[in-house]
Amino acid sequence: MKKKVVLAFSGGLDTSFAAKYLSEDLGYEVHTAIANTGGFDADDLRRIEERALALGAASHAALDITGDYYDRSIRYMIAGNVLRNGTYPISVSSERIFQAIAIIEYAKKIGADAVAHGSTGAGNDQVRFDLTFQILAPEIEIITPTRDMTLTREYEIDYLKKHGFEADFKKMEYSINKGLWGTSIGGKETLHSEQTLPESAYPSQITEHGEETLRLTFERGELTAVNGHEIADRVDAIREVERIASRYGIGRDMHIGDTIIGIKGRVGFEAAAPIVIIAAHKMLEKHTLTKWQQYWKDQIGTWYGMFLHESQYLEPVMRDMEAYLESSQTNVSGTVELTLRPYGFTLVGVDSPFDLMKTDFGEYGEVNKAWSADDVKGFTKILGNQMKIYHNVQKRNGKA
Repeated sequence: MKKKVVLAFSGGLDTSFAAKYLSEDLGYEVHTAIANTGGFDADDLRRIEERALALGAASHAALDITGDYYDRSIRYMIAGNVLRNGTYPISVSSERIFQAIAIIEYAKKIGADAVAHGSTGAGNDQVRFDLTFQILAPEIEIITPTRDMTLTREYEIDYLKKHGFEADFKKMEYSINKGLWGTSIGGKETLHSEQTLPESAYPSQITEHGEETLRLTFERGELTAVNGHEIADRVDAIREVERIASRYGIGRDMHIGDTIIGIKGRVGFEAAAPIVIIAAHKMLEKHTLTKWQQYWKDQIGTWYGMFLHESQYLEPVMRDMEAYLESSQTNVSGTVELTLRPYGFTLVGVDSPFDLMKTDFGEYGEVNKAWSADDVKGFTKILGNQMKIYHNVQKRNGKA
């Protein structure tokens, strides 16, 4: 009997080559599967399945993990205001982990002997897939033809043609990966430090040129309503923000970061919904969290995002950080108003029952209601003691 392999299949050149190579040259019974994190619609999925079966796959599965991806990752990235290097909302980086989890679980479900993916040896994804597979199913073999054989695009195209499969694999100028939490654009200008992407490279083009008010409502840190319209499904709420904000070209940028394998990398991205949601959420937190809650949550958010990017999702400390992030959102409820315009937006204000500015203790810079002038004089005198002692000793030793 043939050994059974599950191939993580996107329908691109690398995975198309792998499907045919695993079957024709290695003699495996190939079962393809795509893990959808919100970037494929019904037509996309149908075309991908048709290609997989035409390449000789014994079966094909479309695994919709968008809701799971939100529940297990996106909501914590919102709670942590996660932007890698202050810029990138960890779009594709976070998706790959959950795609890998879905693929390996499917491989175990159908009793596969091996699992395969089309990653090259030059990026982060090979680590994300391999590490996840190794941890969740160490008994299953991992096969990576493109990486192991150091294949060129031309070789893969010629191979497919020789085996009777022809498709439009014309080399595109950009590699685009789309998901619920953003779209990455790589290639051409992103390969050169001194260049940036042109307007035409972005999948979403600007169609609105004026200004528009957007109101986002959060309950315990999660987006629940857009412009006063309650949306029960958190995924649908994100999609609605994306629909509105992407028309203004909001959320475009270039991410320059350190890869897992140690080299620098650049990628362009557009992430209208993540950038707008995180900005609004962070502003709401400034009104509803204490100083030290904000400080420590910033530290946790940075580490959570870094570990997620570095393929450490299955490390137990991630569950500890998630518990903290969830606890921190208890009072993060209210509505944030923004003004959208081409290429940007303005945060207008916040309305929340937990707004710490709305108290009986005083109004900043105006009037105090809970302390006297003498209270402040005494407090300031004691507050300065440590610094006074230091400078007095310095002066005594001739260093002042």
